[in-house]
Amino acid sequence: QVQLVESGGGLVQPGGSLRLSCIVSGRILDLSVTGWYRQAPGKQREMVATLTVGERTMYADSVKGRFTIDRDNYKNTLYLQMNMLKPEDTAVYFCAADPNGTHRWNVWGQGTQVTVAS
Repeated sequence: QVQLVESGGGLVQPGGSLRLSCIVSGRILDLSVTGWYRQAPGKQREMVATLTVGERTMYADSVKGRFTIDRDNYKNTLYLQMNMLKPEDTAVYFCAADPNGTHRWNVWGQGTQVTVAS
């Protein structure tokens, strides 16, 4: 079973940047779709960004133009570059995988906290 381990969260001021990393225990290219989700207190988990093995990306409307998802195939690592952060971006961010491209997101990391506050 592949495992995902996130890092890079923290406290940042509004307008600042953070880069999240997610190390995949196996080959990242064996996973059809990988992505980032987030869950804020009292809210449902929501998709932030996804990346297919064919390098197609999808972003939530709320982060378009500010966040970028990419990966390093040699390091088997998924990234989320977050710029122009807003307080409403505060959440626990999860790395996830849909290994077979069947919309079954059944591999999850433990999450990393991102807090945007002055």
